[in-house]
Amino acid sequence: MEKQRKKGIRSREMIILTCLFVVVFLGLMGYLGYYQMTISEDVINSPYNRRRQDLLAQKVVRGKIETSDGKVIAQTITDTSGKEVRSYPYDDLFAHVAGYSVNGGSGLEAYNNIRLLQSNVLFTKQLASNLKGEKNVGDNVITTLNYDVQKAAYDALGNNRGAVVALEPETGKVLGMVSKPDFNPNQVEELWEEFLKDDSKNGILVNRATQGQYPPGSTFKIFTMLEYLRENPDAKDTYSYTCKGSHKNSQGDVINCYHGTVHGKLNLKQSFTHSCNSSFVNIGLNIDRNQLKDLCEEFGFGSKFSIGIAEKKSTISASDKTSEYKWMQTVIGQGDTLVTPLQMALTAAAIANDGVEMKPYLVDYVENADGSRIRTFDEEEFATPLSKEECALLQDYMEETVDSGTASALSGTSYTAGGKTGSAEYGTTKGKSHAWFVGYAKNGDKSIAIAVIVEGAGSGGHAAVPVAKQVFDSYLK
Repeated sequence: MEKQRKKGIRSREMIILTCLFVVVFLGLMGYLGYYQMTISEDVINSPYNRRRQDLLAQKVVRGKIETSDGKVIAQTITDTSGKEVRSYPYDDLFAHVAGYSVNGGSGLEAYNNIRLLQSNVLFTKQLASNLKGEKNVGDNVITTLNYDVQKAAYDALGNNRGAVVALEPETGKVLGMVSKPDFNPNQVEELWEEFLKDDSKNGILVNRATQGQYPPGSTFKIFTMLEYLRENPDAKDTYSYTCKGSHKNSQGDVINCYHGTVHGKLNLKQSFTHSCNSSFVNIGLNIDRNQLKDLCEEFGFGSKFSIGIAEKKSTISASDKTSEYKWMQTVIGQGDTLVTPLQMALTAAAIANDGVEMKPYLVDYVENADGSRIRTFDEEEFATPLSKEECALLQDYMEETVDSGTASALSGTSYTAGGKTGSAEYGTTKGKSHAWFVGYAKNGDKSIAIAVIVEGAGSGGHAAVPVAKQVFDSYLK
């Protein structure tokens, strides 16, 4: 009996041990599958894995990066000395979004290393190249970028500092992304030290479209008004305010309208279309601070969108401890609130897309050197921060802003456009402001959303709206 009892104990122990080994084995297989499908590219793309990337480059000619309409924006060529050189045919035009592959890399070049350094041509072709001692040709990355949109944004921004982000609202595809001042990626290796000096002074290597953090100015009134309507659903019909050019609170703090303009008696729609600071301070003092913060977070404040290049978060500081004067600044887009142009373009896109905010993305698909697709990237919902009813009202207000308000430079076009302008004060010198425009345009089944910031240019209606118009014209022609 004792032997049988001990034998039974040993059998149970063996079963338990076997089960543990099976669980560990299945866990390991699961992790390997997850690694292969999900994070292996990120690991290989890491700058800390440069040695692995260099080994791949010895066997594979780096693939091309192209726009959605077939323009090659990065490719590997062989110079007169027989050395492989990365070439950017359009010089500065795609500088920040395409990036560069040397000196640590940036942009699409850096984030797509593994895709560009892998060759998925037929095995027989790879074998033939290996036997000849030749490199295989890497895969090509086909982006969502549209050449006409990119060129229009680049030209429209001119010599100004700032950024433009244009999106397809229904999918999240990035159609254009421009940041200035810029640089020529063909000269990165040759002029790197000069670029670094210029970057420390002017930020030429910073992609302002995704990494620039700016006060949003009056474009933030989109969020303030939306929160006010959620707390006061009848306000669209009942709200009334008489603007005298400024608003003073009980402590004597004063917020002025832009240039001290006296707007007179306004309803909610007029307050928005004429961007009345005084009225919006009045609105902002009657909304819940934490709820406004939560609303902004629904749109993506505090989050990264994992767009496929370097990016920073948009932030809003709002709590019960915020002073009333700081809160008065916050609700009109000043104070401590900082946004990226990407964030504001996504906000406009969500409004144009009936409340659905799509995750932005830059790579449409990857193909091998023979043109066969290896991997396709599909659109993905990021959030649904708005109802269709809220979108309908915002679209009405934003389109009226174009028809008769601060964005009237867009009126009279062959397409339907809506938006919100902004003038965001910055620095310590009174009167200095960045010019903003956030909006969308539609023509039939084609639509585009945009965010434009022109640094230090003053009025959004004067400096940013014309930039948006050139982009809209190029896409909806």
